[in-house]
Amino acid sequence: MEKLNILMIISHDTGRHLGSYGRKVETPELDAIAAEGFQFDNYFCAQPQCSPSRGSILTGKYGHNHGLVGLTHLGHTMKKGVKTIPSEMKKAGYETFLFGFFHESIDGIYKGEQLGYDHVVEVPGNAAAKVTEKVEDFLTRRTAAKSELPFYASVGFEETHRPFDHFEPDSPDTVEVPPYLPDTEKTREDIAHFQGSVKELDRAVGRIRKVLKETGLEKNTLLIYTTDHGIAFPRAKGTLLDAGLETALLMKFPEDMMKQNNKQKELLCNVDLMPTLLEIAGGEALEDIDGYSFLPLLTRGKYEQRDHFFCELTWHDRYHPMRGIRTTQYKYIRNFEAGPSVYLPYDIYSSLSGEEVREEYSKPNAQEELYQLDSDPLEQKNLAGEQAHQDVLRELREKVASWMERTKDPLLDGPIPGIEAKEWQKEK
Repeated sequence: MEKLNILMIISHDTGRHLGSYGRKVETPELDAIAAEGFQFDNYFCAQPQCSPSRGSILTGKYGHNHGLVGLTHLGHTMKKGVKTIPSEMKKAGYETFLFGFFHESIDGIYKGEQLGYDHVVEVPGNAAAKVTEKVEDFLTRRTAAKSELPFYASVGFEETHRPFDHFEPDSPDTVEVPPYLPDTEKTREDIAHFQGSVKELDRAVGRIRKVLKETGLEKNTLLIYTTDHGIAFPRAKGTLLDAGLETALLMKFPEDMMKQNNKQKELLCNVDLMPTLLEIAGGEALEDIDGYSFLPLLTRGKYEQRDHFFCELTWHDRYHPMRGIRTTQYKYIRNFEAGPSVYLPYDIYSSLSGEEVREEYSKPNAQEELYQLDSDPLEQKNLAGEQAHQDVLRELREKVASWMERTKDPLLDGPIPGIEAKEWQKEK
């Protein structure tokens, strides 16, 4: 069978804030991918911040296993010799391309070529509209050249990262405030501008869909959309709560290749994406990774469902080490340092919605957190101190401790060094 081209669009801080996921925002292009292909409703990241999560997508490994436990521009990096999607795609006979935004490094080298890409197209600012111009040109030229090699292309957009007050906002009166945030005038204004950025992202996706159709490449190209972690709002990005870990994943295969138009409910983690893409590409299966392919789920083959995944945060723009586990029913979080009850990255802390909750979230954190997700989906009632839940608490605590020991988590040796963002120094 002819190998599929694979084109993956990855946005920044978008969570599942799309119309197809039930959010009150107009995203017709992304909704169309969901309607025509697969939408994954229980797909999560393992780290709720940019560089570590993107490292997990690239490598199929949890953060401390690939080594990138904080932001690349603050000095963190993946381990030398780690295998990535583009490096393994090349072994499978693919030509690999990177357009626009990326935020990973290997062995301290911050270059797309170091990540395994044959061709790197840099776009100053990485705005979706500008990156898309390069992608449109590439797809048009690729069709004319009639290359014999299939391609893997990663397309990175800056949207929907803060600041987004330069986008045309929705009307604050019409937006829907997530249930874990206070419904105030400031929060509504913040969400209204965020949705302007979401719409800009959607327009760019539409332009790529259009050129795929016009060139005929859609007939042999797998189109993927995903993001790195939850939205950049309080109680989301930077937390191990579901709002921080939830991520969109949409996949559209060529027509007639398999039965699509499906919303998948199975629990998945973004460490599973790399092995899935390698199996689609006919690449070599890797044994030293944390994820496993969910392609059999799509082809109706033999598939063993996940019942849990591990999650972690060490550094973002300041030190806030946490480890945890999410099952289909429970969330357990261990806080390794005293700190605020809800960590707010500085861009959220200084935002309109952040101003509304700063004081409340600055209360001291608990050493352990336990939430029952079916009865408490917003994770507001910590059950760690309740006698009725001690058996579950012990079981999940032991699973996390065993995982950390088995994987030689550096956090077991004490605090992990890093650099706090200068904005926090000024705030102090």
